[in-house]
Amino acid sequence: MAEFDFDAVVVGAGAVGLACGYAISRRGLTVAVLEAEKAIGQGVSSRNSEVIHGGLYYKTGSLKARLCVAGRRRLYRFLEDHHVAYDRCGKLVVATSPEEVERLDAIYVQAQTNEVEGMARLTKAAALELEPELACEAALLSPESGVFDSHGYMLALQGEIEDAGGAVVVATPFEAASPLDGGGFEVRAGGEEPTVLTCRFLVTAPGLSAQGVAAQIEGFPSEVIPPAHYGKGMYFRLTGKAPFARLIYPPPIHGALGTHYRRDLGGQGVFGPDLRYVDEPDYTVDASAEAEFARYIRKFWPGLPDGALAPDYAGVRPKLHGPDEPQPDFRIDGPDVHGLAGLVTLFGIESPGLTSSLAIGEEATTRLGLGDPA
Repeated sequence: MAEFDFDAVVVGAGAVGLACGYAISRRGLTVAVLEAEKAIGQGVSSRNSEVIHGGLYYKTGSLKARLCVAGRRRLYRFLEDHHVAYDRCGKLVVATSPEEVERLDAIYVQAQTNEVEGMARLTKAAALELEPELACEAALLSPESGVFDSHGYMLALQGEIEDAGGAVVVATPFEAASPLDGGGFEVRAGGEEPTVLTCRFLVTAPGLSAQGVAAQIEGFPSEVIPPAHYGKGMYFRLTGKAPFARLIYPPPIHGALGTHYRRDLGGQGVFGPDLRYVDEPDYTVDASAEAEFARYIRKFWPGLPDGALAPDYAGVRPKLHGPDEPQPDFRIDGPDVHGLAGLVTLFGIESPGLTSSLAIGEEATTRLGLGDPA
């Protein structure tokens, strides 16, 4: 049998890439996680809401439905075991008009189908008893939703990989990979000290650059690389006391969950993200969007003071659909899709990818045929 530098190489050290590396290391295998940036988690993983999603909305039988629920359960256990901060604060999905109440009913049914624990329908009075400053006609309570320290989580994953004899290597961008005769891959990486690694297994989880990375794998069929779309979302921070203890979500908009409220672990209120498609990743925050944010927020919090929103940050989501197209499922493609043994490629891992990350890692190892953890 050929000797390899590592049993596996993972491209991308965001939450999903690190979770894939962790899942592989749990099988007793050595893994190198390659990251183009100078630190872990600098892309999609650092520019999101840090929300732990219950799994309410996703289509029956989809990867998003299955991996969100399984990933959430795994995630809370992992955070507890590794002493990473979180707040299982719960979430209210609110109908702010009579027309939206039927949408809540559909979400409730889907949540039940997805086996989301503890879901409850709330009357207007019951919702206001929980959150007195809220405006709504009715609500759903998801007690398993929460917020957490995503960077602390990624550091814990890195620690697990390194403790198992693996490596997380930053400032080392993936450049290309070629299948080896007899199985495995030669992986070429750049940076100040370019290197070549050999491995039995290769997993690509680089977020926004997933399509570009796949195109640099020799023999990868271009026809199975999905189009890339970039969904930008901006966030505004509340410059005052946080009005709600729980997450507050209106019903989803087309292609996203919509502008919502969270109280972060520091106790501050944050609103976002909105959704606007961009041609290239762009992290500027347009301060003029404050008026649009305020108008939207006042549907469920009419007490928002004038001038209380401050531009905060923006993220970009790796979408597989355009503005007027239906939102597809995650893509976790194994050899049955692209024909290359020992390779798994991930595309379109947007929300609920962070919540799902540990389950996505397990799914990737399953598609590599690696069996259960050692």
